[in-house]
Amino acid sequence: MFNIATVQKPADQSLRQDGLSLLNPAELAASLHLDSPAWTQGWHQLTDSWNRLPPDAHLKDGGHYRRRRHACFIQELPGGALTQVPHRAHWQPTDYNALHGGFERWFEPVEPAVAGAPAWTDLLCSLGKLFAQVRPVPRWYIEAHQFRIDTAGGVGRPTPEGAHRDGVDFVVVLLVARHDVKGGETRVFDANGPDGVRFVMQEPLTTLLLDDARVIHETTPILPGDGPAEDGYRDTLVLTYRAEGFQAP
Repeated sequence: MFNIATVQKPADQSLRQDGLSLLNPAELAASLHLDSPAWTQGWHQLTDSWNRLPPDAHLKDGGHYRRRRHACFIQELPGGALTQVPHRAHWQPTDYNALHGGFERWFEPVEPAVAGAPAWTDLLCSLGKLFAQVRPVPRWYIEAHQFRIDTAGGVGRPTPEGAHRDGVDFVVVLLVARHDVKGGETRVFDANGPDGVRFVMQEPLTTLLLDDARVIHETTPILPGDGPAEDGYRDTLVLTYRAEGFQAP
């Protein structure tokens, strides 16, 4: 387990066998059938929205290093139709997030032009269909989180709650951008044993797929690179797919 092969397995096979799949940009495009120039161009048009993320007002460690937006969707299967639901709070039980669990966190919504863009909806739908190959379900309840972690204060923490599970079926961590930072090592461990892998996501569209029941994950803090501390940041899109409805109190 946790041997990420030089020749990558198909993503669905890797999820079944190993509980995770790490895809480089070309593998992501091939796995999700998003290898058209139109999708790539559409996605690049969305990445500027990470420059407009508002601060996360709910950090309990007193930090000011995280910006984010949030949106929720329901995907009907097998066809894969995606519907955005009215804006709602993000909630996790303390069993999964001891630092920020147990209370409703309201974040600013993902911009409508982003949430409705074909590149965005195609990505979410294609991932949902892939996960349904691994775990057939009638629908997915999807939460989308745009994150920017910066180093303006010296240190940025992508996962201040530490190594964790999210209480969902599948988790997606997609790297959007990484600018003038050090650190940020992603770590994935067997939830029931000592095995694990460590790597740094460097290239935009590098994507990690996780079976949340089988693994725990975290990303280590980022530090300023060679330039001014305020210029360093790491942008990600984190998606969660859950069959049993949105988590709520």
